[in-house]
Amino acid sequence: KQKANSSNESLSTCQTYIKKKHPLKAGHSQEVPAINGNRNTVKAKSTNKTDSGSAKDNPSLAKPKSKRVAMDKNLNGNKSGGKGCKEKKKNGSILKEKGDIKHKRRKAEEHAEEQPKETEIWFDDVDPKDIEAAIGPEAAKIARRNLGLETGQSKQSVEQVLVKEKASEGLTRAVAMDCEMVGVGPKGEDSIVARVSLVNQFGKCIYDKYVKPTEEVTDYRTAVSGIRPENINTGEDFKTVQKEVASILNGRILVGHALRNDLKVLFLDHPKKKIRDTQRYKPFRQRVKTARPSLKLLCERLLNVQVQTSEHCSIQDAQAAMRLYTLEKKKWEAAVKNKFNNKNRK
Repeated sequence: KQKANSSNESLSTCQTYIKKKHPLKAGHSQEVPAINGNRNTVKAKSTNKTDSGSAKDNPSLAKPKSKRVAMDKNLNGNKSGGKGCKEKKKNGSILKEKGDIKHKRRKAEEHAEEQPKETEIWFDDVDPKDIEAAIGPEAAKIARRNLGLETGQSKQSVEQVLVKEKASEGLTRAVAMDCEMVGVGPKGEDSIVARVSLVNQFGKCIYDKYVKPTEEVTDYRTAVSGIRPENINTGEDFKTVQKEVASILNGRILVGHALRNDLKVLFLDHPKKKIRDTQRYKPFRQRVKTARPSLKLLCERLLNVQVQTSEHCSIQDAQAAMRLYTLEKKKWEAAVKNKFNNKNRK
C-alpha cells in the first residue's frame, strides 16, 4: 500500500510538471511515459469537447503543424517546389498563386508598351499623314490631337481659335494684313499683288479685295496663292486698293508675317516703330528654334492649330498673325517701348 501511494503521488507530480512545461492545444492528446515500468498511460484532457477520436479516425488532426503552415504559405502565393503557377483547392474554389497573376500583369504591361505614348513622340513640323505612314495610325492620331486636328480640323474650328466671337467688327488700334501674290515676267519669278486682306484686333475681317493685275500674269501660283484668273480679272484697280489700304494703316500698329514682302508689292511704307512682324519677333524664334519660322509652324507650336494646309487664304493668314500678336501683346509692346526709349536717351 505504501509503495502504491508513493507511486500515485509521483504520477500526480509528473502530470503537474508536464502540464506546466508542455501545455496541450485543443484537439491533441499526448501520452505520458509510465513510471516504475508500469505500462499504463495517462492521457491529457482535450479542451475540444467534440474531439473524441484518435489520430487515425481524424486525419486532419494527425498532420504536423509545419505542413499546415507550408500549405498556408502556398495558398498566399509563395512558390512551392520551384513552380510559380500551381493551383490549390481551398473550400471548393481554386486559388491561383501570385506568380500567375504577375505573369498576366507583365503581359498586359508589355502590350501597353507597344502603343505609342504622347511623351515619346516628337513632332518637328511633320505632317500627320507622314507620321501615319512611318509609325502607324495611333501615332498619327496623337499628332492630330496635339495639332487640334483630332477628327479632321474644320475651317470653323480654326476660326474659333483665331477669331473672337461677338467682338467688334470695326477698326482697332492694331490691324493685321496679308497679301496673296501671283507671278509675272519670265517663269513667273517676279511678284505682284493679287489679293489684300486686313483684320482687326479680334480677328474680324475689315477689308478683303482682289486686285486687277498691272502686268501679264505668267504664273498664278494657284496651289499656294489660291488665285485663279477669274478672281483678279474682275478685281479692283491697284491704285484704288493701294490708297484704301494706306488710309486704314495710317497711325495704326501693323501686324503680319514677313510684312516686308506685303508692303513691297503694295509700294507702301510704314513706320518701323509700329510694325509687329511675327517672323522677326525674337521670343517666337527662340521657342521654335528657327531663325525664320513659317506662319504655319508658329501656329502649330504656339496656337495648336493648323493653317495653310492647302491653298492659302489671306484672311486666315492675317487672323493667325493677329492671334500670335495678341498672345504676346503686353510683353511685345513693353519690349518695343523700352527699345525706343533707350534709343531716344542715346
